[in-house]
Amino acid sequence: MRTLSQVKPALLFLLLVCGSATASPLADSVLRVSPIDEVVAQYPAMMSQGIRQGLKQSGRVEPFVANTISSVVSNAFSVAEIRARLIEDLDQGLSEGQLNSVLAWYETPLAEKISKAEVAASNPDTWKQVEANAASLQEKYKGSERAKLFTRFDRAARATESAVDTTVAVQLGLASAMAAFNGSKGPTFEQLQQQIENQRGMLRGMVAQQVYDGYLYTYQDLSSSELKKYIEFLESDAGSAFTRVVTNSVQRSITDPVESIGNQLGRFFNRR
Repeated sequence: MRTLSQVKPALLFLLLVCGSATASPLADSVLRVSPIDEVVAQYPAMMSQGIRQGLKQSGRVEPFVANTISSVVSNAFSVAEIRARLIEDLDQGLSEGQLNSVLAWYETPLAEKISKAEVAASNPDTWKQVEANAASLQEKYKGSERAKLFTRFDRAARATESAVDTTVAVQLGLASAMAAFNGSKGPTFEQLQQQIENQRGMLRGMVAQQVYDGYLYTYQDLSSSELKKYIEFLESDAGSAFTRVVTNSVQRSITDPVESIGNQLGRFFNRR
């Protein structure tokens, strides 16, 4: 299970931080003005990349097979469907007053500044900079107010919680691929799934540090006062409802296709 514990860090941080003809115009407007729209657009590629790297690192499949599997994974996730579900869930999960409050927040200059920082941080290439600057940022902010604010931020943004769930989703996708590749010769998907679930405690410790490093890097240009205002929004009635609905909606959208991935790959390997 060592391979299954390896996770693409950039994918984790996407959580730190689609439309249909009958969608709520207000919910659609909220999604458009928030950074979620741009972040979600990267999910299929990131899921595919994470699983492809995991397969290659396992050394058990040829590069061609790993690339084929990653293509199947990418096609299993639809940005349009994720976005449509988000709009529907926001429309049903938040009141009109809450949606208007979220919209008003994201139209402020501070929210625009934060959104740009979060979108930039969600770029896969940015994670190399996060890792390169992690030690210096940890030392710079050690014992500072910003460091102490992380606990509030993490709880309000559901950052570590969502990152662990996303890590499990990536591993389930990898497990589905490996189960299809192994056929009857290896562990079943259910057995691999149980092993992954048993790793949650270990994953939380690993992910928490990565989320903290991402937090320090992403919001380093914000003053403590600006960061507090952002956390206050996340802790507000409208902000907390928005965060809860978005994280739950996205989590379902990236977990639901896992079974279909295994079925598609099973047919692929049976033809070989």
